[in-house]
Amino acid sequence: MGLRYKAGLLLIAAVVVIWVTSAEVTQGIFTDYKQPFAVTYLGASLMVIYLPIAFIKDWIYRILKRRSQCINDDTHPGIGSPLKYIGGQQIFEIEIQGSLNRKDSDLDLSEHQEGKPLVAKQGDDARIIRPEKEITTKEIATYGFYLAPLWFITEYLSNAALARTSVASTTVLSSTSGLFTLFIGAYLGEDSLNIPKVVAVFVSMAGVAMTTLGKTWATDESELNISSSGERSLVGDLFGLLSAVSYGFFTVLLKKFSGEEGERVDVQRLFGYIGLFTLVALWWLVWPLTALGIEPKFTIPHSAKMDEVVIANGLVGSVLSDYFWALSVVWTTPVVATLGMSLTIPLAMVADMMIHGRHYSAIYVLGSVQVFAGFVIANLSDWFSKILGL
Repeated sequence: MGLRYKAGLLLIAAVVVIWVTSAEVTQGIFTDYKQPFAVTYLGASLMVIYLPIAFIKDWIYRILKRRSQCINDDTHPGIGSPLKYIGGQQIFEIEIQGSLNRKDSDLDLSEHQEGKPLVAKQGDDARIIRPEKEITTKEIATYGFYLAPLWFITEYLSNAALARTSVASTTVLSSTSGLFTLFIGAYLGEDSLNIPKVVAVFVSMAGVAMTTLGKTWATDESELNISSSGERSLVGDLFGLLSAVSYGFFTVLLKKFSGEEGERVDVQRLFGYIGLFTLVALWWLVWPLTALGIEPKFTIPHSAKMDEVVIANGLVGSVLSDYFWALSVVWTTPVVATLGMSLTIPLAMVADMMIHGRHYSAIYVLGSVQVFAGFVIANLSDWFSKILGL
């Protein structure tokens, strides 16, 4: 387990806390300002601030690199001398060849060993020695253009679910994205399927059904504006499940574009382009959503305090946490990052109990446990396969 992998796990823990806190704040916002589209659009568009940060970072890096080269040239003038431009390389090769042909060489290779390469030819080592080429800024912008609609849909469905059901129900359903991540990853060649993973699918989906059928109630039910008939809660559950599907698809594509450890893509710049394309190209979606009755008529916040809360929640709950989450995906694996996000389930239940006085039926609690168990089985599938000989 490398240093970057451990850092990814720490980021997952931070994102879990930020996401649950942001979800509670978002649901509080919807009490007075029920505009899921506006909250989503603002949060996603604010990621554009990563673009100037990324360009300034690269500019500073180039300056420091140029100064470092100048210092090296001053310290070792032979490196920058004209020798290497007028046959110096040939002279160097001749000297090396002569050293290898010396009979009194200190390194005595046997006849059997002489024909063997000094570096072992192993697939894993070869991949380490030859890292993937970092893609250009134009390619990063192209990836951002493709991913922006998918990320906006994911965020909007999650916020629309929060506007219609509890934070705990939304987190439980959103956490099923790990299963969709497995299937989509297998389809795109980023993961493989086996019997334990299939078992995990059925266990987790059974848990989702139980949480959907389980009863929840709160002392501030009227404040949360959740219909007692459960119709709005059912729609919210549907939005949460659809958000999990799009989340899983986005996670796999992000890992595919970024490379094994994020070496191909500057994630900060990628999210900056996602924010830019959201800001410029997705604002018009409010009209069809309003016409279909999914989104209420667009309004702006009625108070300066609400403006501040919405912007602060967008900066912390979207800009900062989404960037941390993206780093955790590329530094670990999509499945591990998604498993970590399932830790929002118990944390969200506790938060709902403490803040809203919400209660949960036994079937709901058992369903939540099954969802979490499904993630554990899926992520230990390789271990189970070895133990059971599958």
